[in-house]
Amino acid sequence: MIGVNEDPTGSTVSARADLVLPCLDEAEALPWVLGRLPEGWRAIVVDNGSTDGSADLARSLGATVVHESRRGFGAACHAGLLAATAPYVCFCDCDGSLDPALLPGFVDRIAAGESDLVLGRRRPQSRGAWPAHARAGNLALSRMLRSRTGLRLRDLGPMRAARREALLDLHLTDRRSGYPLEMVVRASDAGLRVTETDVPYLARTGRSKVTGTWRGTWQAVRDMRAVLQAPPAAPAPAPAPASGPAEVTR
Repeated sequence: MIGVNEDPTGSTVSARADLVLPCLDEAEALPWVLGRLPEGWRAIVVDNGSTDGSADLARSLGATVVHESRRGFGAACHAGLLAATAPYVCFCDCDGSLDPALLPGFVDRIAAGESDLVLGRRRPQSRGAWPAHARAGNLALSRMLRSRTGLRLRDLGPMRAARREALLDLHLTDRRSGYPLEMVVRASDAGLRVTETDVPYLARTGRSKVTGTWRGTWQAVRDMRAVLQAPPAAPAPAPAPASGPAEVTR
């Protein structure tokens, strides 16, 4: 049975997790984000073509750096998933808008058997944290998701956690903006329990590459609509990377 849990919980158990941080020119936000990494966790910063020194900075701060040459949010996220080795994998934006220190509570829910995929429902902490056009796009997608899967989610935010093997078994194929939605849709199709919990949403550092403009938002909505219109995926072996494995440096 798939449900939605809206009540945030604190961390009560200790579980090892890898945190995937897709990164494109986020040098300004990286120190704060990596400084909020839960103790004992590994940060996997996936550099997607940064020109501001993000990769070198992340490495100097102790993160594992993966270089993904294929541009796209999904490409970066999936490269991080493939590089992960911990039993649990979390995802979070690398722009300072979300606090990684909250993620142990997500993992606790999964470890306790309460959920299979936990999403963070963004709650803006300031007027400019979530622009109107981005909110409108998210609302439209939430409604389309409900029609497609029956899930009553109110946000499709990038902060999330799941078991690594469960994510790999979904055989995700989108490599652009549709990746987060495809994860939810395929999880629902596979009978996994998808839940959400409120998280503070802060004003990001720098301008968003996706939702910073109406055009970027529309392109993201278009990618996600294609995911919703696709038929349920049949189980299949994971496809081989088109350009070989991503380069990992430490």
